[in-house]
Amino acid sequence: MSDSTHIRIRPGGPGDTAAVLGMLDSAVAWMNARGNTEQWGTAPYSQRPGGVERVERYTTENMPYVAELDGVPVGAMVLDFGPSPQMPIAPAGEPERYVRLLVSERRYAGLGIGAVLLAHAAEEARRAGVELLRVDCWAGGGGALVAFYERNGFVPTEGFLSGDWPGQVLARRVGRRAGAV
Repeated sequence: MSDSTHIRIRPGGPGDTAAVLGMLDSAVAWMNARGNTEQWGTAPYSQRPGGVERVERYTTENMPYVAELDGVPVGAMVLDFGPSPQMPIAPAGEPERYVRLLVSERRYAGLGIGAVLLAHAAEEARRAGVELLRVDCWAGGGGALVAFYERNGFVPTEGFLSGDWPGQVLARRVGRRAGAV
């Protein structure tokens, strides 16, 4: 298999909705096969109430990016200007970029797709002159997802509950590029 040096990041759009839904469906199946039914439930994401509509919004109203390997979509990320209004998370109080979605095609696990997408998010924030990159994630399951973000330069800031779903907000200072104002 190829490695992360061959992953290309491109802007996403409405034409990527089916690919992103496929990645989300494969992530749910992968989590369920490992006994994790709490993070995203057991139904395929594409069959969840509002799931298709949410991904359609992500690819039209936000800043979507798609990771490709040899022209095949293998990951997706959505950036926004702050947390989802549906989440019990306060705005940062300063300009930020917020990772609303990060998913990779499970058949390509281990290639560093998520890390490449997060590095791209940091670069997009720098390019915009924004120094703060935040994300929220599921904090259950022994904290493996939180640890993933920590390995990628994020620091836990605040925990929260969304119903009985334990979440964690993490932040990363990205600094400004040389020459940025």
